[in-house]
Amino acid sequence: MPELPDVEGFREVLASCAEGKRIERVEVNDAGVLHGVSARRLRRDLEGHRFTEPERHGKWLLARTDGPTVLLHFGMTGELVCCRESDPPDPHDRVVFTLGRDQLRYRDQRKLQGLWLDDGTGAAVARILDDQGPDAMEIGRSEFEELLAGRRGRIKAALTDQSLLAGLGNLLADEILWRARIHPARRAGDLTADERGRLYTEMRRTLRSAVRAGCVPPRNSWLTGRRDDPDPVCPRCDGPLRRSRIGGRGTLWCPRCQPDST
Repeated sequence: MPELPDVEGFREVLASCAEGKRIERVEVNDAGVLHGVSARRLRRDLEGHRFTEPERHGKWLLARTDGPTVLLHFGMTGELVCCRESDPPDPHDRVVFTLGRDQLRYRDQRKLQGLWLDDGTGAAVARILDDQGPDAMEIGRSEFEELLAGRRGRIKAALTDQSLLAGLGNLLADEILWRARIHPARRAGDLTADERGRLYTEMRRTLRSAVRAGCVPPRNSWLTGRRDDPDPVCPRCDGPLRRSRIGGRGTLWCPRCQPDST
């Protein structure tokens, strides 16, 4: 599933492929990915405008133009691809923006999210982003610690709650907790000041590495690299890893490195 590092990579694709270019044509191959806007209106409102500098907040990408803004969310399988107009189409190319010889393609197999349109007033952007917490890459340490202090829920659920902190998904949350040596079922409000500080530091380090990689990398030295092993072992202590469900999400952790002190 695309998480913050993936969407940051899509932001870079959009910037390098489309920034400053005129949208000559919008093709909607599957209106099932459009939310609150028809294919006809999307074409009418966007064609002739130029893409400007894109922005990202959490898992949302804001494709701004000199008029409307397209908001993109990538769900489980979405991606943004820069192609030449002459490149063969992919069966999962749902919306295509033609920019001279280049095309920007929103590609998505499962169609769990998609595209929204803000008419330029900012109302749609505000409505969507007002439900989001601060961006995980931008939040300061004191604000992060304040968000967690006093929360009764489990720390894994808190980290993946987009209304609390935007951008972290299942892979990142497990990775960060493992690096910080914190059990995913701990109550967020029970963490000590030292633990909250350690968690923030490891979140920043993990995000920086993942953004450079353009994804949550499945490296053998990362917990992520062991998730699909039939009998996974910890990259740090070589002890057996455990799997469970926390907040409805598949969770992986090391009982030796992340003892349950609840």
